[in-house]
Amino acid sequence: MDLSDTIVPKSDQLNAEHLLSGPRTFTVTEVRKVGGDEQPVSVHLAEMPGKPFKPSKTVRRILIMAWGNDGDAWAGRRMTLFRDEDVKWAGQAVGGIRVSHLSHIKAPLKLALTETKGKRTTHTVQPLKDDAKPTPDYVSEAKAVSDIAGWREVWQRAKDGGHLTDALKAKLTPIGEALKTEPKPVATILPVDPPKLEDGGWPQVATIPGTDQ
Repeated sequence: MDLSDTIVPKSDQLNAEHLLSGPRTFTVTEVRKVGGDEQPVSVHLAEMPGKPFKPSKTVRRILIMAWGNDGDAWAGRRMTLFRDEDVKWAGQAVGGIRVSHLSHIKAPLKLALTETKGKRTTHTVQPLKDDAKPTPDYVSEAKAVSDIAGWREVWQRAKDGGHLTDALKAKLTPIGEALKTEPKPVATILPVDPPKLEDGGWPQVATIPGTDQ
């Protein structure tokens, strides 16, 4: 029994829990200014339809410094997001989303930004390689396969792509175990009509002498 789907966060936006399996690279499709004080910007992502990324003020500052303040120009650009356990809310470390890599920058970007009153933290964002592809949702892909061979293929692609973190292994392993224990389908053998003779009749089954068979 795979219980991983019972801890998937039910939310209408991307949040830190979606990144428990490790960093993921996303493609921006649209940016909307929705108003409000806490989350005034929604960054829509190709890989998370219906769950926009609503960056914190710190991340918004990073994105504007890297890409400029014209949100329409961000469409088609890519970002790698990760869960930072040290992000605080009301003085408590609750975890939050930070950005580690961005496309469309030529060199590492270092910014000293105010985190709390009187305290500044340096954030470094690395250029995203031109050939870097958005990170697949390996957990969803593993759930979609029908046999252990398909599960192993998903596992190997995650490993080859450098995405097979301990957290992702913890999510993929129970899916594979469940596939190992599923009963194999029983083949159904359909009756085959015997071939007809040249005259159109059906061949007769010879009886065994001295028997009724």
